[in-house]
Amino acid sequence: MIMMPLTSITKNLVSLIIACLFSVLSINAYAAIDVYDFDSVQQEAQYRGLIEELRCPKCQNQNLAGSDAPIAQDLKQKTYDMVKDRRSDGEIRAYMQERYGDFITYKPPVRPSTWILWFFPPLLLITLIAGWFWQSKRRQRTASGQSGMIVESAAALSAAEKAELDHLLSRANSNDSITRMDNDITSIEDKK
Repeated sequence: MIMMPLTSITKNLVSLIIACLFSVLSINAYAAIDVYDFDSVQQEAQYRGLIEELRCPKCQNQNLAGSDAPIAQDLKQKTYDMVKDRRSDGEIRAYMQERYGDFITYKPPVRPSTWILWFFPPLLLITLIAGWFWQSKRRQRTASGQSGMIVESAAALSAAEKAELDHLLSRANSNDSITRMDNDITSIEDKK
């Protein structure tokens, strides 16, 4: 009889813990939803565009729209306030860049401090393509130069060397014809 009340107490305790977990999880799910009231559809579009474009300073590679960091929430609120004050996109971007630097945007302005970001990738690509063309031309020149060397060295042979070369080539050709005849005889015998 003592066992019966103990199991009902543990069941009640487990169900209470599960209910607490579900309530905590559901509160977190509702906390991530931003609800802002705009005067017009254009203001909402401006706000959405800006939070998609601006980067979260804490998350580094995530925009404000996708970040739940406290700083991102603050920046979303500030962006909302500035949109409601009817400020332009340029004014809002300038404010954010002044406050958080060029890092806040995915497209930093072209200045001497950001030249490496803007010009290094295209220069690297051009250098790699030029190197590839140079390498392929060098290989073509080397290949044509080697065949040219063989022709030049054959032309530079003396009459005695040419005669020896012709003798060796004719002997190789006669050996090839003998080998072919042997193969033909062998194949005829195999057929029988």
